[in-house]
Amino acid sequence: MYRNNNIKFNSKDFSSGKLKELYKRLLYPRLIEEKMLLLLPQNRISKWFSGIGQEAIPVGLSSALDPQDYILPMHRNLGVFTVRDIPLGKLFAQWQGKDAGFTKGRDRSFHFGSKEQHIVGMISHLGPQMGVACGIALAEKLSGSGKITAVFTGDGATSEGDFHEAINVASVWDLPVIFVIEHNGYGLSTPNSEQFNFDSFKVKGPAYGIQARSIDGNNVLEVYSAVREIAKRMRKDSKPLILECRTFRMRGHEESSGTKYVPKELFEHWASFDPIENYELFLISEKVFSEEELENIKSEMKEKIENEVEAVFDLPEVQSNPKQEEQDVFAPFVQKITKAKGKVRKMRFVDAISDGLDEAMKKHSKLILMGQDIAEYGGVFKVTDGFLEKYGKERIRNTPICESVILSAALGLTIKNYKAMVEMQFADFVSSGFTAIVNNIAKIHYRWEHPAGIVVRMPTGAGLGAGPFHSQSNEAWFFNTPGLKIVYPSTPQDAKGLLLASFEDPNPIMFFEHKALYRSISGNVPQGYYTVEIGKAKLVRTGADMTIVTYGAGVHWAIDVLDKHTGISADLIDLRTLVPLDFEQISTSIRKTGKVIIMHEDTLLGGIGSDISAMISKKLFEHLDAPIFLVGSLQTPVPFAKNLENDFLPKKRFEQELLELYHY
Repeated sequence: MYRNNNIKFNSKDFSSGKLKELYKRLLYPRLIEEKMLLLLPQNRISKWFSGIGQEAIPVGLSSALDPQDYILPMHRNLGVFTVRDIPLGKLFAQWQGKDAGFTKGRDRSFHFGSKEQHIVGMISHLGPQMGVACGIALAEKLSGSGKITAVFTGDGATSEGDFHEAINVASVWDLPVIFVIEHNGYGLSTPNSEQFNFDSFKVKGPAYGIQARSIDGNNVLEVYSAVREIAKRMRKDSKPLILECRTFRMRGHEESSGTKYVPKELFEHWASFDPIENYELFLISEKVFSEEELENIKSEMKEKIENEVEAVFDLPEVQSNPKQEEQDVFAPFVQKITKAKGKVRKMRFVDAISDGLDEAMKKHSKLILMGQDIAEYGGVFKVTDGFLEKYGKERIRNTPICESVILSAALGLTIKNYKAMVEMQFADFVSSGFTAIVNNIAKIHYRWEHPAGIVVRMPTGAGLGAGPFHSQSNEAWFFNTPGLKIVYPSTPQDAKGLLLASFEDPNPIMFFEHKALYRSISGNVPQGYYTVEIGKAKLVRTGADMTIVTYGAGVHWAIDVLDKHTGISADLIDLRTLVPLDFEQISTSIRKTGKVIIMHEDTLLGGIGSDISAMISKKLFEHLDAPIFLVGSLQTPVPFAKNLENDFLPKKRFEQELLELYHY
């Protein structure tokens, strides 16, 4: 054992070759960073999050794990990428926003993944990646691969709800995840004393019923040994663990933020714990390397880095191709329609959804259903009633009340080529998982070409006296988010066929099911497996007087009004899919009728109808014989009392405005 300053290196179980390998792996990211810090003031790179002083953690951990174990790093974990042998030129291209980078100039830093190297990078919201790690680990557990997952987070990010949710889910489900906490003193400029009220994250383990360890994060040998030991146990006994790595951030959160908020004494104290300088002195004292050999290694690495970075600077700047940019938002997919062949059976809307899910589970053996109370209880609307007995606890998974991390876990499952469905108990509750959907799931294919085949089922809408928190029509929240498809059927037959089509699509789909239709609407539904085309509207009725554009419960309200006023002849278009939108069907109808009224259940302002109206105004203005009429709900939250709710909804106003348009 050798002691230098405050770091103890125990090399008892390390060969000379392994000590040398770890040194080279430790040094490489430091030298790359030093080059970046020279380029930054020259404006040759735009931003840099420095991990100087923390290299032992990502290097020790990555070296200790198997190459097929997934790692989810953060800003300061360059060592994960270099240990996994990601080509240096491709990393430089990524940081410079070149087309040869992982994100083709669409994102920066380490906000990307590489399935080849079993790495999934972060998003700036920090916490969601812990949920993604849970999903990857769940896939490993279900497949019996024996692989584990390690996810990094900073001490500051542990204040986020996703930290609690992820560790709780991992504990409840016994997932093989190492939660690595870089305890480095600050969350940007906020010191730990203002983030949490304890000294060590070891106290967190017992609260979640799992183990927690604290190690010296600046000691590469200690990190390596601890992770090897943890991984060996975890491969046999699938239980998560919190691994606190004590270290210090020797530079600012990112370079432009500076470090004026850090007391000088802290820097001086932690400078003596530098992971590379201490390790070099140890290796020299143990005669593993001579000083000359160390200098030669540094010179060779610096030359390699210099050559790689200059070669990338010579690459052309990325060129924008708007058509390609929009095309890459979604994973390529050519939909093949499976026609219905079975006999028809009369079904309620809710039963058609259940039947569709059942057919999907039979067809896709790697489809996992997750949601609150969906197993033994069968879901609050009984959509999955009986599924537990058919498919077992592994595939029909009750979840804790934590929408955010379960949605992120669904994304993690897709990393391992599973399909995932997450049921929101009510569409309103999706707000608790908003970041996971709109900032990670929706953007992931555009950023680094990962297809996120997730279906989020959304029981939605008013009319049942459920009040402000169980009745919202919130499809417009997602209409403005590129990367999400939105499906909203109005009939049992379409509900089943569109749901089955959604599971075939490799892109994330928000699948809206109007609760008021569940048990009030019935129809003839084909038995067996069939699909309905996503992105294709349905012409429910034909007529010459006007065009009605709507979806969901609005279709049935429109039918009721037309049945009441038999003298009015109208094209009634059921959109069925909001993204992609079948504007061609709308256009064809308006060119024929010259008048259009749009109805959505959402509140009038900011709803989807406004965007459709704008598109019509621009592209079909010369074909209009009257103003575009738009009808929506009142600009209030959804009220509880029946009379208030009836007046809130647009059905009465739709009838009035339809008559006004007819007589215009």
